[in-house]
Amino acid sequence: METTKLSNGVEMPMEGFGVFQVPEAEVCEQAVCDAIAAGYRLIDTAAAYFNEEAVGAAIKKSGVPRKDLFITTKLWIQDAGYENAKKAFQTSLDKLGLDYLDLYLIHQPMNDYYGSWRAMEELYKTGKIRAIGVCNFYPERLADLCLNAEIAPMVNQVELHPFFQQPGALKTMEEFKVQPEAWGPFAEGKFGIFTNETLSAIAAKHKKTVAQVILRWNVQRGVVVIPKSVHKERIEENLNIWDFTLSDEDMAQIAKLDKGHSEIIDHSTADTAKFLNGWKIHD
Repeated sequence: METTKLSNGVEMPMEGFGVFQVPEAEVCEQAVCDAIAAGYRLIDTAAAYFNEEAVGAAIKKSGVPRKDLFITTKLWIQDAGYENAKKAFQTSLDKLGLDYLDLYLIHQPMNDYYGSWRAMEELYKTGKIRAIGVCNFYPERLADLCLNAEIAPMVNQVELHPFFQQPGALKTMEEFKVQPEAWGPFAEGKFGIFTNETLSAIAAKHKKTVAQVILRWNVQRGVVVIPKSVHKERIEENLNIWDFTLSDEDMAQIAKLDKGHSEIIDHSTADTAKFLNGWKIHD
């Protein structure tokens, strides 16, 4: 497993395991157990996924030393703000059954995320979090936070896959030394991504699956990936991307697949803001 060094020197695995849309406790716990057994060390969850307890149970059951794991969770919009963020952080830590987090992320650039960030900076300074970052911060929001925060974000988790490649966003992250991380690296399995002719041809050439090619493409761009699956064989398959390299020609062919916009969610609309702010994770 390759790693990347964050701006503060912390080593982060280039591939991890995501649990978005796996709220069922038993299913999630088993999937995380299978992932850790397969060799994943980065596990990505969130308060808004409703499965932190299941992830924590799997971590405890795995028997892998805590120092060898890289655990990420996220602060939801409802809990934004200085005091709320501190409370929400402790709630997540308790649900996970951990003493510290490797990475804590602001889930959306909404509500009082500057207040949240100040709380996260303090938690980082005390050693309760090894690295802090954000999700879904488009270039203008990311640049603004980097320019005004005492401690700049170390990671930005955004939608990154062959149909939405975001070269401009990656350039901004590089400028501010923010590590890109891809959510939805398979475009959530939509838009015929697994049967795409270009990706299928490249996969056949390398004797790999389309999923493996997609993940390899992103990591070769310097992007951390967190694929999700609840099927043991696919969990193992998705980790098997470190024994081949895509050529410049392969990368150029995949670059042509970029649609230049998301077909999953448009964060720039009022309807999206209303929907996300209306998503309550507790009373």
